[in-house]
Amino acid sequence: MDRHVDTAGPRPGAFDSDATEGRTARKRRAILEAATEVFLRHGYLGASMDEVAARAAVSKQTVYKQFQDKEHLFAEIILGTNTRGVDGLMRAYATILDEATDAQKAMRALAQQYLDSFTEPEFLQLRRLVLAEADRFPDISGAWFKGAFHRSLVLLGEALARMADRGLLRDLPDPTLAAYHFAGLVMYKPLNQAMFAGTAARPEAEELSYLADRAAEAFLAIYGPS
Repeated sequence: MDRHVDTAGPRPGAFDSDATEGRTARKRRAILEAATEVFLRHGYLGASMDEVAARAAVSKQTVYKQFQDKEHLFAEIILGTNTRGVDGLMRAYATILDEATDAQKAMRALAQQYLDSFTEPEFLQLRRLVLAEADRFPDISGAWFKGAFHRSLVLLGEALARMADRGLLRDLPDPTLAAYHFAGLVMYKPLNQAMFAGTAARPEAEELSYLADRAAEAFLAIYGPS
């Protein structure tokens, strides 16, 4: 009697397909990491697709296959930071502000986190790169501003409004503007210092701590509960 054996196994080539997809993802990640280093080091005009390919250990044809051209690769690097940056700040707002019972301690802790994060060399280099290419690529720089910088402060404003609802801050007619005021008090001095004097001009930890104290005090002098 003839018997039909159904192995119910994977179709031929399925594992090969999965492996190929995995290799493609790894190559894409390697290209992005290499390109980030190259763009941050040399700027847009000085960045070479040959160097990107060499650092990623792939062919230049592979780079173009993944990203079409240099501008698309640049956009992917800049805009790819939006989600990561905003997600990190959302976690900070949730743990520092939404659980706060003391406005002074909360705003001081957030000020310190801002200073620690936004004076990191890689962030400073990224910000300088975005500013340098704003006229060449206004759509990319504008999208970075809206998707990362402005979005993060809208979310901060929402967290500040929740603090006001709990009586930790006074009523906020414009929560987003209050968030901009806080960020300006915290970051104006060290960020501009690094922008003009170079990444190595990052203040020492003691100065960052002092700036966090004064920024929290100044913010609460305006927005603290009456």
